[in-house]
Amino acid sequence: MKQFLIMILCISASLQAQENIWTLEACVNHALENNITIKRAENTLLSNEQDVIASRGNFLPSLGANVSQSLSLGQSEVFAGNFVNRTFHSTNASINVSQSVFNGFRNTYLYKQSQLNLETNTLELQRIKDDISLNVVNAYLNVLFNKENLETAKFQYEFSKKQLEQVKSLVDAGVQPRANIYDTEATLSNDAQNLTVAENNVNLALLTLSQLLQVPFEGFDVKLIEVDSPSEAILYNNVKPVLEYALQNRNEVKVAEKQVENAEIGTQISKSGYMPSVSFGYGFNSGANFSNLTNSASFFSQINENKGHSFNLGVNIPIFSRFQNKTAVAKSKVQEANSKLNLEQAKLDLESNIQRAFTDAQAAFKTFDASKKSLAAQELAFKNSTERYNIGSMTSFDLDQARVRLINAQSSLIKAKYDFVFKTKVLDFYMGKSLTN
Repeated sequence: MKQFLIMILCISASLQAQENIWTLEACVNHALENNITIKRAENTLLSNEQDVIASRGNFLPSLGANVSQSLSLGQSEVFAGNFVNRTFHSTNASINVSQSVFNGFRNTYLYKQSQLNLETNTLELQRIKDDISLNVVNAYLNVLFNKENLETAKFQYEFSKKQLEQVKSLVDAGVQPRANIYDTEATLSNDAQNLTVAENNVNLALLTLSQLLQVPFEGFDVKLIEVDSPSEAILYNNVKPVLEYALQNRNEVKVAEKQVENAEIGTQISKSGYMPSVSFGYGFNSGANFSNLTNSASFFSQINENKGHSFNLGVNIPIFSRFQNKTAVAKSKVQEANSKLNLEQAKLDLESNIQRAFTDAQAAFKTFDASKKSLAAQELAFKNSTERYNIGSMTSFDLDQARVRLINAQSSLIKAKYDFVFKTKVLDFYMGKSLTN
């Protein structure tokens, strides 16, 4: 029974550990569901939806009811010089309905503007989600990059340990001087330091990703993805299709286009101030009065007898508004011109970013290709150096220099590989492709 319980506990701990291993897709989905910036943008949409309801309500009549009760106490002169105590109760009730018949189409434009704000912020929310997804992918790839660097550092450390054992054997056999032991021990210490730095870099990368996801860092880890050696086949041959797709589909441009429409509607709203407004109103009122000095009819009888109706039609014609309408229209036109400039700037920025991303991807592939050739050359050089060192025709210092060049070549290749992968992900991002594939 004890062994069974221990086995259950081990399985439970293993399952808990596996639950904290995050895939790339899980990281992106979690960020999209829990990021504070996204939640703020979603709350903005909720507010915009209420604005749409409120602007739609402007087309409806307003209805109000009023009830008042008053009491008056004091003396009242009935005849000249003859005063009596008087108590007077007054009850009044009314219902009023008002409706805007025409206000220069202001309500219509306000309704269109509220809908446009909702559409604009919906696109803005999607843009924020796209940016956060790209940041998560970048942070995830950075973890993988540092993990691969860590594996390289571990391999070099283990290699140096074996090298030290081999040198000690050669020294004991009298083939090499004892000073070589000290040089190899120094190399091993340096590799141990590099291993510690690599482990720290992995932890920092995981910390950055966990903070981006807003999850606890303790026990947090990611699932390793086999990042194959990139090839030129996955590189876009021409930037023009990327540009054409992005200019038609990217949310940055769509948001700017919606803002132009919004500014144009704002100008129409300002112009409505020059138009006359027409409003219609209806009121129903009644009341009842009671006094200790008179015999009044019953409350409901008075309410029925005192019923009254009122109708009003108002026309307001603006003649001089102290330049308020004029300046409002002028400022709206300036805002409209600025929104069109912002649209052009958004297109230029998008084109610039895509051109830069395309150039960076091409350069990253060339760097990766050069790094592969460099690593192959350094591996061959180190192999030759090791053979020469074993037969005593090369010093330990020269061997260590060859090893350092090999390590640098390995690190450069790893960096170039992940750099190229991310650069191609950026181009896929502008093409609307999934970042988690």
